[in-house]
Amino acid sequence: MEMENAAASSRFRQPHMERKMSAMTCEIFNELRLEGKLCDVVIRVNGLEFNAHKNILCSCSSYFRALFTSGWNNTEKKVYNIPGISPDMMKLIIEYAYTRTVPITPDNVERLLAAADQFNIMGIVRGCCEFLKSELCLDNCIGICKFTDYYYCPELRQKAYMFILHNFEEMVKVSAEFLELSVTELKDIIEKDELNVKQEDAVFEAILKWISHDPQNRKQHISVLLPKVKFGYSLQRLSCLRSTGLSRGTIPKSHRAQGCANVYICGGFNGNECLFTAEVYNTESNQWTVIAPMRSRRSGIGVIAYGEHVYAVGGFDGANRLRSAEAYSPVANTWRTIPTMFNPRSNFGIEVVDDLLFVVGGFNGFTTTFNVECYDEKTDEWYDAHDMSIYRSALSCCVVPGLANVGEYAARRDNFTGLALRDEVKYSASTSTLPV
Repeated sequence: MEMENAAASSRFRQPHMERKMSAMTCEIFNELRLEGKLCDVVIRVNGLEFNAHKNILCSCSSYFRALFTSGWNNTEKKVYNIPGISPDMMKLIIEYAYTRTVPITPDNVERLLAAADQFNIMGIVRGCCEFLKSELCLDNCIGICKFTDYYYCPELRQKAYMFILHNFEEMVKVSAEFLELSVTELKDIIEKDELNVKQEDAVFEAILKWISHDPQNRKQHISVLLPKVKFGYSLQRLSCLRSTGLSRGTIPKSHRAQGCANVYICGGFNGNECLFTAEVYNTESNQWTVIAPMRSRRSGIGVIAYGEHVYAVGGFDGANRLRSAEAYSPVANTWRTIPTMFNPRSNFGIEVVDDLLFVVGGFNGFTTTFNVECYDEKTDEWYDAHDMSIYRSALSCCVVPGLANVGEYAARRDNFTGLALRDEVKYSASTSTLPV
């Protein structure tokens, strides 16, 4: 397992541990230990001896309580040989027993956690787990997750596993650990409902990369892995929201109007007619400024910052609900049209998640809808997404980062059994919103 190395050699954590004795008592006994006074036990590890007090070791570890009080051992016995641990780890364990603190670093955290697990010292186990959570990255998330197979760290395992699922595409690109997954481990990951990919072909490419690492031994597994790819669902799962998702999007400062902060008002209804005018508020000058008008009148519109533009989507022009959308450039002070949505809608939800612009529900001129679609600025195309379970209009959408129970909200991957190609999906307008 690889750890981030930037300043790692000098960085460590001293977690606060619960104390069984007062700070002064701990300090006094530690001084006695260091001076070799009143010590009634010697812990020997690989020939190296450590003086200690039985009561102090018993206060932090059930292992030592069993060792010193077992009927198999003479209560007068003073020297104990301890197998399965290195002298430097034993030194830290004994120091923790007296001080209730321990230095945790990238270099010692795995061995320290293993030693703490051996001696059942839960304070150190918790401290190591918190440290590893803070060190999670694309390079080590798989290693940390597999590390928990050997030790009881359920919260750490959950955190690492969700990190893998939420950052799957980026992890596959850079992680050497990914290539060492077993076929069972890879299958378990790619079939999860919480797996976060924008397009399902990213899963297909990941499988090919894994097989190519050892084609002679792995090509036989393609029949097991390929059915887990849902080609008919080439879109990001709407409810599986990553912690890196944008809640409302922001225009980069270099692209903002007058170089100041992102407040835009577009369209609406003035009591007589639907509007196509737009304005921007400058927080530094405390002034509103009229900007270039939109190309269509729009009321019940969806407006959001996405990439380097402000998008005005759908709405009502006074006669019809609109499928059209347009994007505003703060630098050029111009609007440009973008491809139309599959479905006309007004009073809908709009949100940006993982570089995709989602529109959700609304009113299509005949009925409230439950269908969802999304726009990818990079491809300049709209795609069908998984429908909501109920009809919604006049709704709001927001991103909830780091949702622990995201699996309860994510669309099930086995719902998508078709093998329609992506090009077929993106050009097929949904008609599920119309009454039967």
